[in-house]
This record gives sequence, structure tokens and C-alpha cells, in this order.
Amino acid sequence: MTDLATLSAVEQAQMIRDRRASPVEVTRAVLDRIATWEPRINAFATLDAESAMNAARAAEIMVMAGVPLGPLHGVPVTIKDVQAVEGLPTRRGSRLTPATPATADAPLVARLRGAGAIILGKTTATENGWTAVSSGPLTGHTHNPWMHGRTAGGSSSGAAALAGSGCGALHLGTDGAGSIRLPAHFCGAVGHKPTYGLVPYAPVPNNNSVSHAGPITRHVADAALMLEIMSGLHPADHTTLPMKFQATDVWGPDLKGMRIAYSPDLGHARVDPDIAEAVRESLAALQALGATVEEVTPPWGPKGPELERLVWAVAMYPYIETDPARRAEMDPGLVACLDEFTDLTVKEAIATAGRRIAYATEVNTWFADGGWDALVTPAASVAAFEVGRQRPAHWPDHVWDWLVWAEFSYPFDLSHGPAVSVPCGRTGEGLPIGMQIAGARCDDAKMLRIADAFLRARPFRPAFAT
Repeated sequence: MTDLATLSAVEQAQMIRDRRASPVEVTRAVLDRIATWEPRINAFATLDAESAMNAARAAEIMVMAGVPLGPLHGVPVTIKDVQAVEGLPTRRGSRLTPATPATADAPLVARLRGAGAIILGKTTATENGWTAVSSGPLTGHTHNPWMHGRTAGGSSSGAAALAGSGCGALHLGTDGAGSIRLPAHFCGAVGHKPTYGLVPYAPVPNNNSVSHAGPITRHVADAALMLEIMSGLHPADHTTLPMKFQATDVWGPDLKGMRIAYSPDLGHARVDPDIAEAVRESLAALQALGATVEEVTPPWGPKGPELERLVWAVAMYPYIETDPARRAEMDPGLVACLDEFTDLTVKEAIATAGRRIAYATEVNTWFADGGWDALVTPAASVAAFEVGRQRPAHWPDHVWDWLVWAEFSYPFDLSHGPAVSVPCGRTGEGLPIGMQIAGARCDDAKMLRIADAFLRARPFRPAFAT
């Protein structure tokens, strides 16, 4: 039954509908696989196996009774520990948060549960999502399934580690500067950051409107299905868009007629050679599928680094602590980041928000005026490096600034456009490499269509199949 754990969610749901497998069998298979992998990867903040099995038994009764089933009936899913799950605490990777159980599901969790999904528990996250490495004061190191001792990325650390190890098909992540796509890149998974407002995020954070929620999976079809279920207007999030994502809009036989821009560095980013070569070599597959690919240097690229660090400082500002005892409980990197920007003035913060709006306008206008369907870049500049570091050893060290190797991801948090990371190769050490496919607002189906076509042409073997 362990093979059930590594099937796609689409396959799991179909087997349950056809009564070739039961919700209990699928959930037990995933839990058994987690029991094997979890000691090595440390992906859970809270694993709620008992509740999951109780829910699976209830789901099985519904199958046997012949009642109408939801699209994810009996399919296990995990939730990053920044979104509320009724009965479980929401710790946000921080020792400073209370362990009080949530009294209700977050809207996107309620939608997944309403579609029949079985909630397995809460996955690890870095403290308040501040960094894209997989270490934090509350849960320690989450390890990459491809190589123990290497980062799984963050801040959706546990979600990507579970996806990469075949421990279930569906994992919820969130993304404020790359926290879905970066761990997907490190772990050989598919990570889609949706258009801002497509998926409700509640309570809405006061962080410069950078927080997005989306799927981390191994299959584009699973990401599309999960996105369809979570999307749509919700009263608890005033930023949600009055539109419903349709998974059926993703599928197409090829990419004929598409114009895809490619930038190896956005005009400023340092990129390790094996990452750069893998992404460049992948362009041939897009061209073979009928797309026209042209190398570009977007004019907005070099404007990003200074702006993002100011935007990030404002976004993290609510977590500033002056109490020495509380500071001692925090991630030292987060403390150092906050300390660097303690003198930020209200005038500077307001000016930063204005610059961010202008930047978003420039990015989205660039897609429209250029007639570009998508922009392809590396998902990140480096492959998985040692846990406990903010940068790999062969890069200049810094106490907190991990953004230097993540210059490709945050532009699309700032622009509110969709972006997906798909595995496109491996380093000489055998570690995954991700290619990012990004676009203008509301073009999620197009990004996933390109990702799906690419992975059909260039299938990627996950860690457990190598």
C-alpha cells in the first residue's frame, strides 16, 4: 500500500471514486511513508495522525454509502504552519507564539476540507516566514529529501520536503518573496505562487501585500486542482479577486504561438554555473513545443534588489522586539535583519510602498507591451546548501541577507503576478534545479500550461524514484 502514497492526487481521488482504494488505505499509506521519512527530514510542526485516520474512516463510510464525493475526497493534504487548522496551534515557526489550538479553519483550509481532503497536520516554517532556508528556533532544521544536511528551502520548508520525498501529493505553502518556489526548487517539486488575491489569505497580514498562498506538489495537474478548490472570493479577505480558477483551462497539446522571454540574470543577479546551464538547456524543450523563445534583460530587473530589501524590512517590521528575553527566543538572523532597519522612518516606509506600486506597474506593463506570454528564469541562483546557513559556503557570508540568491522570485510577489517553479535538471551532486515560469496578473492557467507541457516533454524523476 505504500505505493498509494506516491501517486498523484488526481490518481488517488480517482482510485477512491472507483473503489479501487479506500480513503483509509490511502491515508494509512501516506502516514506509513511519513513514519519512514520524517525522522530524516523533520517536516512537521504538528502531525495529527489520529484525527487524519478518523477523518479517513468517515470518508470511507461516505464512499460506501454512495453519497456524492468532492474532488479531493479521501486525499491527504498538509498545511503550512502559518494557516489555521481547527484544533491545532498556529505557531508560525516562532517560540513567541501561543500553543493555543485554533477554533476554526482558515478559509483555504475549509475549502480543502470541504472538497473532501484529509488534513494530516501542520508543516514546518521559518520564523514568521522571514527566510528561505529551512531552519528555525521552534522546529530546528528541516532537511532536504535529496541529501540530509542540506536545506529544503523556506519558508514553506516542510511542505516541499514532503513533496520531494513522496509523502503525499498535496502540500499548502505560502510565498512572500519566494517561499513556495524556492523550496520547490531545492526539493525537486512543483511550486506555484498564484496571482495575488486568487486564493484567500486570512487573516490578511499587514505586510505590504506580499503574502500569497498556493500549492506545492509533484504534478502540475495536482497544483491546478488544488488551486481551483482554494480560489475565489471570500469575505474574510478583502483582497480576493471575483474569479474562480479553472483547472481545465491549463491543458493544451503544445505551446504553439506563445512568445516566451528568457533572462539568465534579470540584468544583475549572480547565478551558479550549473544552475544557469540547466535552465538555458531547458529552453530547447519549450521551442520544440512550438514556443518562440527570446533572451531579454527586463529594465525593471536591476531596480529590484534595493527596493525588495526595503519592502522586506517594512513587511518584517511588526516582529521587532526590544525585550532581551524575547529577542533571545527568536531566530538570530531575523533579529539581525530587524536591527538593520530599526531606524526606518514612517516617511521612508510610505515612500517604499509607492516605489513598490510603480515597480508592479512596470513589470505588468512590460509583459503587456512586449506581447510576452511568460518570462523564464532560474528559480534560484544556487542549489541546496548546508542547513544552518543563510548563504552557501562559496558565496560571501552575511548574517541575514538570503535574498542575494533569490533575486528571481520576489519580483513577482511585488508585481502580484503568477510564477511557478518546475524541476529542470540536477547538479553534479545530484541536487534538483528549478526553472521559474512567471507572467502577468491573472495568467495562472498559462503559466501552469507551460509548466505542464515542459514536464511532459522533460519528465523529472523524484528523489524516491532515483
